[in-house]
Amino acid sequence: MVAQQNVTLPRTAAVLGTGTIGCSWAALFGAAGLPVRIFDPRPNSREAVLEFWERVRPDLDQLGLVKFDRQPTFDVVDSASKAVEGVEFVQECVPERLPLKQALFIEIEPALAPDAIVATSSSGLLLSDLQQNWRDPSRLIIAHPFNPPHLIPLVELFGNDATRPGVIDRAARFYEHCGKVTIRLKKEVPAHVANRIQAALWREAIHLVQEGVVSVRDVDLAVSAGPGLRWAIMGPHMLLNLGGGPGGLMAYCEQFKDSYGLWWDDLGRPKLTDETIRILVAGVAEEANGRKYADLTTERDAKLVATIRAIAMSGKGRREDGPTASAERETS
Repeated sequence: MVAQQNVTLPRTAAVLGTGTIGCSWAALFGAAGLPVRIFDPRPNSREAVLEFWERVRPDLDQLGLVKFDRQPTFDVVDSASKAVEGVEFVQECVPERLPLKQALFIEIEPALAPDAIVATSSSGLLLSDLQQNWRDPSRLIIAHPFNPPHLIPLVELFGNDATRPGVIDRAARFYEHCGKVTIRLKKEVPAHVANRIQAALWREAIHLVQEGVVSVRDVDLAVSAGPGLRWAIMGPHMLLNLGGGPGGLMAYCEQFKDSYGLWWDDLGRPKLTDETIRILVAGVAEEANGRKYADLTTERDAKLVATIRAIAMSGKGRREDGPTASAERETS
């Protein structure tokens, strides 16, 4: 859903936390031309952000997301409250522990500008829990990215009855200005949307390995060389709509409703026991075949950039939203 075009965009941003997600957000905001104020208690946080920016700038350039020739302004400060002073948009990226996030919010709330938005990158915590201890919870929203945020377009947005009117619209327009695609949750659920879908897929992938049906490598190939390619283009409902031929999803459901009933009844419910984890870790090591973390992330990012560019430039298949499409709108 695209927000109203007359929404005023934030012109300054803060990022709290410089792990992988925080560095990724900082790079994206900097590429969009915003001065970014940063806080992380780690002593090397400035170096982490600058090194990350230098590494990912070529990818952001290819996607048309670097909107200015000058070096972004990354201002690393020594406290979270100082980071948010006078800033219009705050992206919180500290580790996924409720007490830690709640303590951070207590610290920063007195320093926030009156109209500042605080967006948490939380991947599974509930907004209602995160709002506890706020004097004014109306500015806090869920804005969950998919890793890595500077490349994967998706941001899942959620606000509840306590959220100030217009906050979600303003956040959506801001993210879309930075090249993101936003969806809006209508109700609160743990892990939001995409992580729940990913969890369901991974559960069955683990079950198939546990049952000796397939290796870790081959179940990964079954996804990446099969439906994963289609899912990069369209979602499951539209793809199955096409699978039904001219009769669409109705024809597909009529043909396969009994089969899906049998398949769903047969799906596994594995647990991440120590033995299961050992099997999966060993399988991933075999699949990696000696490739290091940096090698694998470089391969992933290069393929993501190529895929996003191909989709964006595919004529009739071009998405209305997405990194390259957003860049085109900004320059048109």
